[in-house]
Amino acid sequence: MSSLDQRVKAGRPRWWATGPLLFGGVLCLLVASGLLAWSLTRDDPYVAPRPPAAAPSVDRTLAGGTLAAFASAVRDGDREAARALAPADDPAAGDILAALVANAEALDVSDFSVRYVDDDGAPSSDGAWDAAVDAVWRFRGFDRVSARAEIDAHLVDVGDRVALTGFGGGGRVSPVWLSGPVQVRRTPSTLVVVAGGPREADRYAARAEAAVPVVRAVLPAWRRGLVVEVPASTDGLEQALGAADGDYDQIAAVTTSADGSTVPDAPVHVFANPEVFGSLQRTGAQVVMSHEATHVAAGAWDSRTPLWLLEGFADYVALRDVDLPVEQSAAQIIAAVRRSGPPRQLPDAAAFGTRTPRLGATYESAWLACKVLAEQRGEPALVAFYRAVDRGQSVGAALRAEADLSVPELTAEWRDLLSGLAA
Repeated sequence: MSSLDQRVKAGRPRWWATGPLLFGGVLCLLVASGLLAWSLTRDDPYVAPRPPAAAPSVDRTLAGGTLAAFASAVRDGDREAARALAPADDPAAGDILAALVANAEALDVSDFSVRYVDDDGAPSSDGAWDAAVDAVWRFRGFDRVSARAEIDAHLVDVGDRVALTGFGGGGRVSPVWLSGPVQVRRTPSTLVVVAGGPREADRYAARAEAAVPVVRAVLPAWRRGLVVEVPASTDGLEQALGAADGDYDQIAAVTTSADGSTVPDAPVHVFANPEVFGSLQRTGAQVVMSHEATHVAAGAWDSRTPLWLLEGFADYVALRDVDLPVEQSAAQIIAAVRRSGPPRQLPDAAAFGTRTPRLGATYESAWLACKVLAEQRGEPALVAFYRAVDRGQSVGAALRAEADLSVPELTAEWRDLLSGLAA
């Protein structure tokens, strides 16, 4: 972040403030007089200077009509109508717009609209400019309500009309399906959209399908479908979420609203980081997907539940039936305990920062806290405790009511488990 260099003038003599102004005024007078004398002694005819060219202006009415025509093309499934909205000399833009209509068909997009909101500056010399537009969309059969976000539209004045070249970027939310061609995989319980190839889409679809029964084994009442979105890169993930650079460098996947809003009933999707998720082995990738599906099922994205319980519970569900020794699943926190001893308290919110160097160990420690609770008091007690805290009850009161434990007692059992694993 740049800082502002402020020059302090207080305390200087009065002549310092007035002198340059007087000198400047005299200088301007002399220059003007010299130009007048030069013009009176020249025989060349006087030519008035040409005024600067006016900057291109934005025709919002035409732009709004183009956006409305694109929305109609999406609703009608008319790829050629969308293609015709691109500049005649830009076939690549036409291909993108046609692909977006194909995306909408595959995803069964409904309630779609795009409305002009404001300009992002004046058009460039070639007539191109970016505009903020209000977009509304819903994936029929999965989203109970529509997503709504302000996104970027790329427009061009081509003389008799305003053409459209695409959407996304500009620091605003960039929906994956509106950013370029995607692969779509659909089952009755899962919808997966991937900005990649068919094989990649198949892999994500397999992980999503496998996650559903894993979650329902612990939360059998969950019947809402699972939507997974996979941008083309980490940068694409940050654009899809409207996040800052670097926020998701370490994150394999995140569960959040589809439109970047904090509205309680917003559609909630899983967003995967292909550069991290794609590097995982099959078991690790499945654990991550099941973890995020648990967040969807438990309504965790806007919960005020402490993060150690929120994340620990999701890992408990995801790892519950995975055939891995705890020494492998908790290798990072075990190594940390061997170096420094067990933590004195359950991890706080700061320990879950996305840029924290020991983030993996923090997640493992939270998982073990939930694991020890389930083993000592039973899985129903863990689920009831989680639900009670999610409804707003304090951790201490919920733990006492559902598991007959105090926070210090749970912490002591957790520390004993960590010490035993590290021995």
